[in-house]
Amino acid sequence: LSSPSGLTHESHKKDVEQVYLRCSEGSIEWMYPTGALIVNLRPNTSPASYKHLTVCIKPFKDSAGANIYLEKTGELKLLVRDGDRSPGKVYCFGYDQGGLFIEATPQQDISRKITGFQYELMNKGIASDLHTVSAPCRPCSDTEVLLAVCTSDFVIRGSIQDVTNKAEEQESIIHVGVNKLYRQKSKVFQLTGESGNWRGQIKTLLECGVKPGDGDFLFTGRMHFGEARLGCAPRFKDFQRMYKEAKDKGLNPCEIGPD
Repeated sequence: LSSPSGLTHESHKKDVEQVYLRCSEGSIEWMYPTGALIVNLRPNTSPASYKHLTVCIKPFKDSAGANIYLEKTGELKLLVRDGDRSPGKVYCFGYDQGGLFIEATPQQDISRKITGFQYELMNKGIASDLHTVSAPCRPCSDTEVLLAVCTSDFVIRGSIQDVTNKAEEQESIIHVGVNKLYRQKSKVFQLTGESGNWRGQIKTLLECGVKPGDGDFLFTGRMHFGEARLGCAPRFKDFQRMYKEAKDKGLNPCEIGPD
């Protein structure tokens, strides 16, 4: 978390301050923004790998006081306009497309303003999976499912308890009851105190039309800004079939034990 403050150079409203961030994910808050802020993302990886990286930012819902631009060799491209209220919207760009230039907007009052956002750097392949535009709801092939089991941030067997649709955010929240936890990168799925059962939430696009239903599924997906995002999710009996067929042929990319 980086938290610069415009008050440190209030008398120099045209100042440009530089911030260097070494982590692959985190957040930045710019309090009382004045002048401009250049955010330099310098992950602790080889510079040769930078061309394979995608940067995503997610503004805080109450972020205000500055415009956020993508800057490369002096040219600015507006990413987020001050006052834009698009809840949960994520903005992504290739690492080699430029850096972030945040410019404070003129303020008519002295009320407290904070410009802030979360950021993540990820492999371009993962980013395209999370933000694919073409056929985002199409079922996964057998090969894609078996690969997802090996590479996803979470893999669980569970059932859909309920679905909450968020029209404003164009997202659905799937409330999942977990029958078996194979893997999770962070503690999205947890034991509930009342029932002693494992539960959690997974987000997906509203247009996919997910509805509560009977039966178990194999849920896989990625963590994105602290939230579980749905990837491949076949019915569990279908996963058992494809897993057995691949295992019999010696084509399983990894072992998981589907029972």
